[in-house]
Amino acid sequence: MLTLAEKVKQGLKTWALVNSPWVIHFNSGSCNGCDIEILATLTPRYDMERFGVKLQGSPRHSDILICTGPVTLQARDRLLRVYEQMPEPKFVVAVGSCAISGGVFQGCYGVVGNISEVLPVDAFIPGCPPRPEAIIHGVVALLGSLKSKTEAAIKEQA
Repeated sequence: MLTLAEKVKQGLKTWALVNSPWVIHFNSGSCNGCDIEILATLTPRYDMERFGVKLQGSPRHSDILICTGPVTLQARDRLLRVYEQMPEPKFVVAVGSCAISGGVFQGCYGVVGNISEVLPVDAFIPGCPPRPEAIIHGVVALLGSLKSKTEAAIKEQA
């Protein structure tokens, strides 16, 4: 059973995560179509920062790992290293058809598979490439589900 101070602390952590998530982008072998759309979501036209989302350069400061492309043999170890460097709680978003299923690269000799074969994925954003609106919707939906899951866990422990 949680004390009032622990509930407040957990609620504050949830509020900070949901209202100011920091993301890091990792291209694990895509054609760069999804990468361009992710960068478009950060421009003033689509402005993902209005939801508090900020792009970071270091995995040690990131909450969400946004992955594009199928996982290649060359990128697999780097992807795992980036994921392991992220602090808890950490979340993974697979963007694009190649990240979700391997896409047109599925079965190629240099491809391990999709992102979910290497890391636990929390959100999937389909498309080839997905529109910036779809990427924003997927990230916001992930944040909404995180908020509801955390609130339910706090109530359950009470």
